[in-house]
Amino acid sequence: MDIDRERLAAAASAAAAASYSPYSRFRVGAALLCADGIIVTGSNVENRSYGLTICAERAAAASAVSAGRRRFLAVAVFTPDSVRAVAPCGACRQVLSEFAPPEAPVFMEGSGDRLESTLGQLYPLDSLQELKDRT
Repeated sequence: MDIDRERLAAAASAAAAASYSPYSRFRVGAALLCADGIIVTGSNVENRSYGLTICAERAAAASAVSAGRRRFLAVAVFTPDSVRAVAPCGACRQVLSEFAPPEAPVFMEGSGDRLESTLGQLYPLDSLQELKDRT
C-alpha cells in the first residue's frame, strides 16, 4: 500500500486543531494509517494533573483499536505550536510498537520543520529478542 504522507500529515494537522491543551498551550495531532487504508486521528487531551494527560498518538491508537483496527502502517504527528518537529514520547512509542511494525514510517512536523523516521529507529529495542541478542 502506498503511503500518502501529505494526506496523513493533513489529517494530523486537523486533529491538532481539536486539541484540548489549556495548560501547556501545546497542541498535538496524530494520524494513523491503518492496514485497511483508513486514517484514524487523535489529539492531546490535557488535565490539571499532567500525569492524566492523554497524548495524541495514544488517543488515536485507542480510537483505532476501539474500532477493531489493530495494525498500523504509518504515523504522522503534527505540533503547530513548535517550530521543530516533535517525536512521540516513550509511552506513545511503546503503545505504537504494539500495533505497528518497526519499519512503519513516522512523519513528524512542526510549524517549520519536518522529520521522518521509522518506529524502529525511534524505539530501537522493540523486542525482547533484540535485547537478548545484544547481551
